[in-house]
Amino acid sequence: MDSFKEGARITGLTLLVILMVTFGLAGCDAHSEEAAATPPPPAVDVAQVEPAPITLWDGFTGRIAAPESVDLRPRVSGYIDKVAFAEGEMVKQGDLLFQIDPRPYQARVNAANADLGRAQSQLKLAKSEADRALHLLDGHAISREEFDQRQAALAEARSNVDAARAALDSAKLDLEYTHIRAPIDGRVSRAYVTRGNLATSDQTLLTRVVSVDPMYVYFETDEQTALNNLGRLDGDTPPQVKVSLAGEPGFDHTATLDFVDNQLDASTGTLQYRAVMANPDGQFRPGQFARVQMPVADLSQALLVDQKAVMADQDRRYVYVVGDDNTASRRYVEPGRSSDGMLVIEDGLKPGERVVVNGLQKILMPGMPVAPEQVAMRPDQRKQAQVASAQ
Repeated sequence: MDSFKEGARITGLTLLVILMVTFGLAGCDAHSEEAAATPPPPAVDVAQVEPAPITLWDGFTGRIAAPESVDLRPRVSGYIDKVAFAEGEMVKQGDLLFQIDPRPYQARVNAANADLGRAQSQLKLAKSEADRALHLLDGHAISREEFDQRQAALAEARSNVDAARAALDSAKLDLEYTHIRAPIDGRVSRAYVTRGNLATSDQTLLTRVVSVDPMYVYFETDEQTALNNLGRLDGDTPPQVKVSLAGEPGFDHTATLDFVDNQLDASTGTLQYRAVMANPDGQFRPGQFARVQMPVADLSQALLVDQKAVMADQDRRYVYVVGDDNTASRRYVEPGRSSDGMLVIEDGLKPGERVVVNGLQKILMPGMPVAPEQVAMRPDQRKQAQVASAQ
């Protein structure tokens, strides 16, 4: 009987131990599940909002044009005897481009030379007779009327020489015009008229020459921008604009603003601007489409935020601001103009506040705790810091 009681007591103790172990393990599992259900706050990059000076830029569309463009037409008529250039090549001022058959014009020069010689001979004779008439008049050998006739003949002979000399100069000029030369430095187009064809004076288009360096960029701004930028050319240093060609991702070319039209176009409400751009390698061609960025405002104290940090909620814009307790709260803002990836915040933020600039997808709801890491506000500065840390 005692042994039976002893066995029952041992069995009860065993069951008690098993139950205690089971409940202990269950408690550990509950704590583990609770720990697993509360992940650590997500790491996000935050940047401090600080006022800074900035120049705001606005974008416009424009066209590239050559400062000098010449439609080459002959000054004399004749048959094309020679095309002396390669189509599309660079030419210098004075280079021979076309030659018209010079033989008819050379014959006119020869004839004009002969007329001049004849007129000079007649002048010599008239002068001799006028001098003789003067002596005869002094001796009362001829009448005053005959003397006057010889003086008139001398004057006419002189006029004939002048006319013959002018005709010779004109004939020589026409002969020179048979050699059609480049009027400017630049790039020549194709030959619109080839050898053997007739070119008519002042009518036939032979080719076109356009200057290459520098180039003009023409663009138009709206009326409000034009009014806001009055006087930008009045300073000692003309403002610079940025230019991008079609297909280029950035604005890698600079040009100097040198002209603003004196009136707005009433039909479009725009004002024309012109910028001068260096083109030493001939990369730009007249007629090309270009995008232009021009400075439109200078702000001395502007709150700037990375453009990627600004989110959209229907028609409203907001950012996530991290407070002192490291929780992210939504803040609605009033954005202004953008410049170089930065957005001017006109209302909604204060200097010194921390804005989430990277890791926004990790914030599932406002008020969520985060693990902030301080970085620079500008994307280019953050990239430079990453490169430096990697090295």
